[in-house]
Amino acid sequence: MSEDKPIGYIVGGGLKESFRARLTVPSQEVQEGAFVVIPSGDWQFYGLVTDLQLGATDPRFADEQSETRLPPSLAQALHGQTLYTNLEILPALMLERGPEPGSADYLAWMEEHAEKMPRPLPVKTVPPHHAQVRMASGGDIAEIFGDPAEKGNFVIGTTREQGHPVCINLDRFVQRSAGVFGATGTGKSFLTRIVLAGLMQHNKACVLVFDMHNEYGYDDTASDSGMRVIGLKSKFASRVRVVGLGGGTTIRDKAPDFNLEIAMGDITAADIELLTRELNLKETTPTTLHALYACFGRDWFRHFKGMNRDEIEVEDEKTGKVKKVPHPDSVAAWANSNGVNSMAAEALHDKLRRLFDKEYIVEKPASDSIGEIIKSLEAGRHVILSFGQTYETDLDYLLVSILLTRKIKQVWENKTNSFRANKKDEPRQLVIVVEEAHKLLNREMAGQTTFAAIAREMRKYYVTLLIIDQRPSQIDDEVMSQLGTRISGWLGDEDDIHAVLSGLSGRESLRGMLARLQPKEEVLLLGWGVPMPLPVKSRRYDDQFWKELLGGGKRTIDQNLKELGF
Repeated sequence: MSEDKPIGYIVGGGLKESFRARLTVPSQEVQEGAFVVIPSGDWQFYGLVTDLQLGATDPRFADEQSETRLPPSLAQALHGQTLYTNLEILPALMLERGPEPGSADYLAWMEEHAEKMPRPLPVKTVPPHHAQVRMASGGDIAEIFGDPAEKGNFVIGTTREQGHPVCINLDRFVQRSAGVFGATGTGKSFLTRIVLAGLMQHNKACVLVFDMHNEYGYDDTASDSGMRVIGLKSKFASRVRVVGLGGGTTIRDKAPDFNLEIAMGDITAADIELLTRELNLKETTPTTLHALYACFGRDWFRHFKGMNRDEIEVEDEKTGKVKKVPHPDSVAAWANSNGVNSMAAEALHDKLRRLFDKEYIVEKPASDSIGEIIKSLEAGRHVILSFGQTYETDLDYLLVSILLTRKIKQVWENKTNSFRANKKDEPRQLVIVVEEAHKLLNREMAGQTTFAAIAREMRKYYVTLLIIDQRPSQIDDEVMSQLGTRISGWLGDEDDIHAVLSGLSGRESLRGMLARLQPKEEVLLLGWGVPMPLPVKSRRYDDQFWKELLGGGKRTIDQNLKELGF
């Protein structure tokens, strides 16, 4: 079907509801989610098809099967006059296009807008009755979503009907936190790899990935197809540093660039309190932790770990009888001498045994690996923190991510405040990638974690989140409301669909569209980071993707310097 050919005309609707258009082509030529254009005078309207509805001038024509009792030509002519299909079009944007090109008025209009051409605006009026509707062309897509040839515009996929490239602007994408959602098996990890590859190639932001399942650094094998999945380290070798959690940890049988060990003195009482649900801590925990910190300072974790649960026998001076009392180095002895309930202290000691046994928590790390991660990010390198096969538990993920982001937040806040004071050394934009986001951003923890603070306010300090999750309904509503760009694959749960669409205009019209996406390779682009909602067929993460992203053939000196981070 020619893109300039009208597919219908406006017959009704309004700003508070969808436009209605009478279809003049076979209904099978238009799909839900089609991007359509409505030219009208000096304006051009852009909309999204959200529904197709069959109608009849009289219900009897729809009920009667005239094609079985009339000649085919007569039946077809009758159907054309009595049966029809209406489109429901969600109005999204309008663009001033000026008078007819070539006219005197057009030349005057061009001179008036010579310095700044009009940009698409939210729809504030309606096209007239019988305004023609046509499918969007490649130029229309580029007008709204950006020209793929322009720097910073990254092709995330193509339109489903004509295959026109659809871009996201990476500079705008990283300015606010974003989310990648979809049910299990819909390809969230592949889509995230595509986005991260685009950010790394663009080289305007550094990326820290908390890689819980060791998927992003080194090459992997797809679980469903058995095909090789290229790791980001393989393509950006000099600009990506893979960090393994714990001394001697390997990732996919490969040695990481360095290993992360956490000093006992870096663990604060606040870090432990954020693990309340995972460790099943009691209400008395904050009191005990406060007493430990007051007694031992930053060294509280080492001292508490070194306490025992022993008892010793002593002779009572008055009665001469032998009785058992807590060992001087025991938890109970410390508790009694510091006015802390001994049973509460012993209960906390029992709960923290799960942390005491972690080999990556040491008294004196071999090197300042946390500082090395921060220095790498400051220098513009990307860091993928892999948890290896040994530390793939939720407890490991929560503790390490909470502690590391707390330190990064402090550094970036200081750098930003210094930049605003002396206008030198502007901080580099940082994107923190978080898998299984609902474990860190659920309603119980969201008000306390550094991640929630980053989502709410850290964009002012050049730090944003990219969260990846299959259950967005379990993420705190306030955090979801702060997400700028949302890229969602198919979701089957009604609560998850509601969460992804929360805060967006036209969400009732988009609800069915999101539920009817193909299980793989189709996503819905939403939110502040894209001009309007649009379902697209996502790119495939394969050799062709890398060829298009990095280019083939002989590399130039500039390309080599860029790869090295200069």
